[in-house]
Amino acid sequence: MNDYVMTIDGRPAETAGTFDVLDPATGEVFAQAPNCTPAQLDAAMEAAERAWARWRREGLSVRRKALLDARRILDDHAGELAELLTREQGKPAREAAEEITDAQAWFTYYAEVEDPPQILQDDDSARVEIVRKPLGVVAAITPWNYPLTLASWKLAPALLAGNTVVLKPSPYTPLATLRFGRLLSDALPPGVVNVVSGKDPLGAWMTAHPVPRKISFTGSVATGKLVAAAAAADLKRTTLELGGNDPAILLDDADPVRITEKLFWSAFENNGQVCSAVKRVYAPASRYDDVVESLAAFAGSRVVGPGAAAGTDLGPLNNEPQFTRVRELVGDALTKGARAASGGTALERPGYFFAPTILADLDDGFRVVGEEQFGPVLPVVRYEDVDEVVRQVNASRYGLTGSVWSGDPDRADRVARELDAGTVFVNTHLALQPNQPFGGAKWSGIGVENGIAGLHGFSEPQVIHRAPGA
Repeated sequence: MNDYVMTIDGRPAETAGTFDVLDPATGEVFAQAPNCTPAQLDAAMEAAERAWARWRREGLSVRRKALLDARRILDDHAGELAELLTREQGKPAREAAEEITDAQAWFTYYAEVEDPPQILQDDDSARVEIVRKPLGVVAAITPWNYPLTLASWKLAPALLAGNTVVLKPSPYTPLATLRFGRLLSDALPPGVVNVVSGKDPLGAWMTAHPVPRKISFTGSVATGKLVAAAAAADLKRTTLELGGNDPAILLDDADPVRITEKLFWSAFENNGQVCSAVKRVYAPASRYDDVVESLAAFAGSRVVGPGAAAGTDLGPLNNEPQFTRVRELVGDALTKGARAASGGTALERPGYFFAPTILADLDDGFRVVGEEQFGPVLPVVRYEDVDEVVRQVNASRYGLTGSVWSGDPDRADRVARELDAGTVFVNTHLALQPNQPFGGAKWSGIGVENGIAGLHGFSEPQVIHRAPGA
């Protein structure tokens, strides 16, 4: 149970202190992870700072090769890493394998993307161009829902831009990331990527540390505000990808039966533990009963069980606090008059299992509609006027993603453009790609990840102005 170590300056770093890692399918401890000390964090930051002096000057071809090596490592060790993900996160083996594939796609994209200098002027009076300069050391903090995918969202562009990284996974899911850090040490110069783990207050130490020039954080709104406040004292650059309460608006010409499966998985992927998943459905009154019935029937036919078990569609929630929150939100809705068309209860078995739940007969005044559930729960709200729905949706403090569903894509597109969200999908959802900028409006975040825009978040523009004849 003590085979997991941190990576600092390219070497394994053990700690005297450890913390428990639980299997969410049983609720029992199955491993110990290292608990980083302040001195070890200083060592990781100093190693990253030393490495940056060299890494920033490496040619682009060297950095591209490093990203391709990272992709190869993920491929060579896919089985091992996926098994760890299932064990510590709870997701079905199929989804764990997909997470490894997704992480590879991000490393591949950034290994191949082109971002040449921008020439503003080149004539007899001057040559003016914009180049991008790396920021320095990046402190990257990832959540427990997609440990390796979201690590790749940060590592790949940060390294390509010429930065070095100190990466901290969630204490609920540290193991696959720790293992990946050890594997990366064979492909990168010492100190370029350092991986530390620990319980609170390790994240706070990282954001307040004087070395990093950039904080890239994915997590809750409450913690994101603390990160922003800590970074402000030193004017660190930040990218904050925070929560979402993402709506799916069904227009009156959407076919409930035809879209049920895609709509369901847009909400219940990773057991609903996805920042950008559908969190609430707005269905027209004329189609409401059909939408609820179709979603409930599909939810009721899903197999809930341990992620490692064959045939499992939905695993457990990842941790006890999230399990308690989902149970509380559903209980509150049912107490106030909502109806569970399917599910509605925790399952009587070890671990953090909750039945896939479709809630009906409720409105925006219910907490389960107005707040992010982050679990296997989907409220369906009846509406009469689509313009009023758009107004209600835009009144939310969140603005990560949304979607509009219709038999007429052009009509859906017109509604989509009225939503205040970083990404709006038409007749789909969760269609995320490495070349597609991803970020949120309002409380859902600051800055973007992915694509060229995400790459630019890890660098500063520098203007080079040459006088004639220079």
